[in-house]
Amino acid sequence: MAHCVTLVQLSISCDHLIDKDISSKSDPLCVLLQDVGGGKWAELGRTERIRNCSSPEFSKTLQLEYHFETVQKLRFGIYDIDNKTPELGDDDFLGGAECSLGQIVSSRILTLPLMLKPGKPAGRGTITVSAQELKDSRVVTMEVEARNLDKKDFLGKSDPFLEFFHQGDGKWHLAYRSEVIKNNLNPTWKRFSVPLQHFCGGDPNTPIQAEFECIHLEKQQKKKSYKNSGTICVKICQVETEYSFLDYVMGGCQINFTVGVDFTGSNGDPSSPDSLHYLSPTGVNEYLTALWSVGSVVQDYDSDKLFPAFGFGAQVPPDWQVSHEFALNFNPNNPYCAGIQGIVDAYRQALPQVRLYGPTNFAPIINHVARFAAQAAHQRTASQYFVLLLLTDGAVTDVEATREAVVRASFLPMSVIIVGVGGADFEAMEQLDADGGPLRTRSGEAAARDIVQFVPYRRFQNAPREALAQTVLAEVPTQLVSYFKAQGWAPLKALPPAAKGPAQVPQA
Repeated sequence: MAHCVTLVQLSISCDHLIDKDISSKSDPLCVLLQDVGGGKWAELGRTERIRNCSSPEFSKTLQLEYHFETVQKLRFGIYDIDNKTPELGDDDFLGGAECSLGQIVSSRILTLPLMLKPGKPAGRGTITVSAQELKDSRVVTMEVEARNLDKKDFLGKSDPFLEFFHQGDGKWHLAYRSEVIKNNLNPTWKRFSVPLQHFCGGDPNTPIQAEFECIHLEKQQKKKSYKNSGTICVKICQVETEYSFLDYVMGGCQINFTVGVDFTGSNGDPSSPDSLHYLSPTGVNEYLTALWSVGSVVQDYDSDKLFPAFGFGAQVPPDWQVSHEFALNFNPNNPYCAGIQGIVDAYRQALPQVRLYGPTNFAPIINHVARFAAQAAHQRTASQYFVLLLLTDGAVTDVEATREAVVRASFLPMSVIIVGVGGADFEAMEQLDADGGPLRTRSGEAAARDIVQFVPYRRFQNAPREALAQTVLAEVPTQLVSYFKAQGWAPLKALPPAAKGPAQVPQA
């Protein structure tokens, strides 16, 4: 959750509210509630009441925390307030609307019809909600060097690193720690950035001391001739804007979601209750549960809600050749499914029509999505980012080809999420999730950034429903920002969503 939490401010207005007062228009107020689970809603805030108005624009904004990794269901209720009591039970209900916070931030401005109850509109009434991130996006970028540091090692020079502290609440807090530079008394550390708020209360006009002495207090007290233990020089100090995940999303960046499902024989006969593809009497299995968990979050960030879905590792009709990249809806010229439910329907229809086979090859689907990510990268704008979800039961077979595909994709606007279904050995996929260092091909080529997140599904079997998505998606915001930042691409602002190209699957 810590990867993308920020405060969001919502501005609310309404149009064409119904009139409940006899001699005048209604006196509306908006109440914001959030789904807290178990069928319960918690009130987050209220706007002011506006007297005698059917198209109010509320001046009081409402704030709440934003989390990318979970679906935050919101409910807006509009009431005609004719008394001074805080209870709403004795006030007339003018209509309500439900949506997710993800829908609001990805749309920037979202207009919804007001409903008195499901299926009953509140006349022509609508509510419009706009979002703004509450943050200071400015950072201070610095490059620091030292000269003539003390020699501390017996057989060599010192191995210096730099720590930067800021003061708050009467205490000193570590803001940044640099890398260690081995055997060097005149180091220049890598350029780094820290929030502007850590400098002089955020005032960029405050002067900074560019050079100062490094003092060892104990040596200074013991030696009268002591001058210093070296000098520190700030070579570069500049204030820059650092864009956030929401800056890109609210600026118009679309997150294109693609799904790949493992149909290899190791899953077991789908007609057997022991199979990972077996559909329970309620029509679900681990594959579908994982798909719903992740897809329900990501779908809010794609305006057309059309998602390409593929299968791999099966013999496919009519020629029964093994395919590692077949459209789940059997339409290679248009593999898009309408929403997550569309993917679920395509999966259920495909399951009895294919023969589970093998091996488990990831590279074809990764390369397929990477081709579209490469086309988006050629636009040289922060307009599209691609997220591939792979659902699989076991160790990947084409290990080297997959590593090469991931390394190539790391230079593109793309992330790969792998959910391991079942209880097999997932060591190969854990190696793809290169938290311990950059992923490398056999020839030594290193990935530009870590784009893979692997999670075994069964670790979350007994956890709350949203826990899997929170863990799987936790790194996506950082991965998206790191890519666009490395390219030097600012948010689009308000450009229309880019059209998707025709996704065609090569014949097996």
